[in-house]
Amino acid sequence: MTKIKQMLALQQQLNDATGGIGWENGYTNKGKVIDWPRCIYLEAAELVDSYPWKHWKNIDAEPDYDNIKIEIVDIWHFVMSEALRDYKVNQKGDIDKLASDIKKLVNYQQFIKDVKPLNRDIYKQIEFVEDFIKTLFTTDDVLSLVDAFFKMAYELQVNLDILYRLYTGKNILNKFRQEHGYKEGKYIKKWNGKEDNVVMQEILEKQPDVTPDELYEALEREYFSIK
Repeated sequence: MTKIKQMLALQQQLNDATGGIGWENGYTNKGKVIDWPRCIYLEAAELVDSYPWKHWKNIDAEPDYDNIKIEIVDIWHFVMSEALRDYKVNQKGDIDKLASDIKKLVNYQQFIKDVKPLNRDIYKQIEFVEDFIKTLFTTDDVLSLVDAFFKMAYELQVNLDILYRLYTGKNILNKFRQEHGYKEGKYIKKWNGKEDNVVMQEILEKQPDVTPDELYEALEREYFSIK
């Protein structure tokens, strides 16, 4: 429960910083339209593309499971954003209320458990993602969308603990990006041959108890070592 609330609070802070106060009304402070469902389905498409699903290309390749986890985290950013928008605009309650409602979801009860063995059929794994996308396009109930996300993530071996660790890491990375020219197009995303997402994951694996400030400092050291 605390982890869900903390992630919602971090996402609110990130959206306030990048979109400006009042982003829930559908526009950034620069007048850009905000469309969270579009963000969600495009990230879901990137998740699917982490699988070697193409029958005409790289047919013996393995799924990129590290990137699959990152794409799940990226989707979670946007699912939370849509939930925060819905609760604010429709006056359903604050972050405490949203977190409390999420705790009652059916798939949340499974999501807080240890991960289970992965179904090795990659096409079945892709179906889990596509089922989530179907929910996105067929429901107006944001809690149903959150519940469908938990189902998809858990089937792909991401539970609450893993999501929380990777989300907080990605949240700090997003803050780092914004403060190093991401919005202006000046940010360098590949660091000495590695995507910044990969560098962030490697830091977390080496230092699982790293604090947000320590992670930011570690990212900064890596960034300024780019050759």
